[in-house]
Amino acid sequence: MSADRENHDMTQTDIALLLADATDEVEIGTAPVQAVVRGGRRRRARRWAVAAATAVVVLAGSAGATLAFAGRPGEHRTQVATQVRDVARPQVTELAHGTDHGKRWRVVVSVWQAPRDRTEAARQREAMQSYGIDGSALPGLTRLVGRTSFYASLYYGDAPLRPVIFNTVDKWEKFAVADLESGASHLAEEDAEGRLVVGMVATTVRQVRCTWKSGAATVAVPRAAAGSPVDWFVCVAPDGTGYADAKAITSG
Repeated sequence: MSADRENHDMTQTDIALLLADATDEVEIGTAPVQAVVRGGRRRRARRWAVAAATAVVVLAGSAGATLAFAGRPGEHRTQVATQVRDVARPQVTELAHGTDHGKRWRVVVSVWQAPRDRTEAARQREAMQSYGIDGSALPGLTRLVGRTSFYASLYYGDAPLRPVIFNTVDKWEKFAVADLESGASHLAEEDAEGRLVVGMVATTVRQVRCTWKSGAATVAVPRAAAGSPVDWFVCVAPDGTGYADAKAITSG
């Protein structure tokens, strides 16, 4: 895994394909605007930007967008142990919701249990499509068998569900100290720049600081998600700037 990598402009088709390191193949969702894959110093963590993200004041009004968190940190963890195994029913957690230019939006994480064979994999893949995940974001049956899948997805107004960051893994990556993974994409279809940042951090991380091209910064509080051993964060931005960086804050 490289410590630094150059930015690359990509087409819409490229974005829909697997954008990942060979080790754990984290994928980024489709965006209708030009993509930037942004790497950098992360120790073990990765940062990707699809299009870009933009600044927001968490839990406060802004120029067109507002954001709120769903529930309290940690409240979903107890659901994991009691959930009956069903590969066709994901564990779903709403991470955040808000209003953007008069349209309601929300970000959810769906965690899908590992199918035992191709029959279960076929049932799961069909359920994923019924859930709203486009077929281009779904792995093949062989890749699903024995592997857990997760999708951090956006609902915006009446638009179909859109995955922002997703993966299918043999086992979850262990996040340590300031490790961070994130995907950035547009919020509204008409956005010239990405305005939504969704990411994962270790459960020890207290806050995530999102920095924008304008020089402004936003502090987000990570949330627990059912079925996930890592915490998740969401940043949403007003118009007029773009994603620059995200950093996990472990103290203070």
